[in-house]
Amino acid sequence: MSGDVSELARRLAREAEAVCRHYLPNGKRAGRYWVVGDVHNTPGRSLFVRLQESPKGPAGKWTDAATGGHGDLLDIIRESLALRDFREVAEEARRFLKLPRSEEQSLPRPVRPVVPAGSQEAARRLFAISGPIEGTLVETYLQRRGISQIHHGGSLRFHPRCYYRPDEHLPTETWPAMIGSVTDLEGRITGVHRTWLDPHGFDRVRLGKAPIDTPRRAMGDLLGNAVRFGVVDDVLAAGEGIETMLSLRYVLPTLPMTAALSANHLSAMLLPSGLRRLYIARDADAAGDAVQAILTQRAEAAGIEAIALSPRLGDFNEDLHIFGLEALRAALRLQLVPEDVVRFLHSSMATAE
Repeated sequence: MSGDVSELARRLAREAEAVCRHYLPNGKRAGRYWVVGDVHNTPGRSLFVRLQESPKGPAGKWTDAATGGHGDLLDIIRESLALRDFREVAEEARRFLKLPRSEEQSLPRPVRPVVPAGSQEAARRLFAISGPIEGTLVETYLQRRGISQIHHGGSLRFHPRCYYRPDEHLPTETWPAMIGSVTDLEGRITGVHRTWLDPHGFDRVRLGKAPIDTPRRAMGDLLGNAVRFGVVDDVLAAGEGIETMLSLRYVLPTLPMTAALSANHLSAMLLPSGLRRLYIARDADAAGDAVQAILTQRAEAAGIEAIALSPRLGDFNEDLHIFGLEALRAALRLQLVPEDVVRFLHSSMATAE
């Protein structure tokens, strides 16, 4: 068994940068190291993963300067995915390495219970086997939706052949998909949202989504949770759709945001402790009216200032796509409180310049 562990670790070390890009996408390369906040993929610079063998040690070894923790890439896989035992870690490592069948059989077969479809565990596994969006159909799709700069913070991934089953009587299909991680207030993945995409191009009717009956589906534990963009401090913007909130993040890249995925889930979204101001990025429909009323009441009951952000059209992605970046920026300037105009809008403009 120890030899099998060592062999997996050696194979991962040969692909150290690819491993880091997959499991620690919030980090970045700095010379011969991958730098990130910690093993849980928090943005920051405390943890260093050695990408190449050097006199200081072999590739794949890491040290967290903040905690003193250290280990290899198997530990990164375990901690970043919150796996419970080594059998799960080994299976995930083999999946990443795409080991041939014969090599898989030479290692101990993991004994894992069947994961129910739509469960939290199924959601975590789907997100784990998906890859970065950069250079993929997801990036193209979002850019065609008007979102030229995608500030997703690692919450989105791409799966080239994500399963889609029209109903229980029809065979399963595969389509490329945008995978969004749904997390709780502690950052644990509780579900995923899937947007299946059309590999043949973008049109005005489907707006890049696959030609299937339900190109958007979520699974896992969604109630109270959301797809999160950025780490919340005291101000947060919350809305329904991923594209809607990424449109706002294009204008306000430093303002933390969440996409609750539906009006009902937005109404029930759990509010972070320490929150001082909540911007409700409502859709312009009856459901948006109801969400604004419910969420405003909940926020104010918790001592949180609630402010509605209202689009000119149906939602903020429509506004961005039809009117453009500068028009959306001007509209938001009138709706943000003055201190947040300086904190989030002016600072983003200065960075862009």
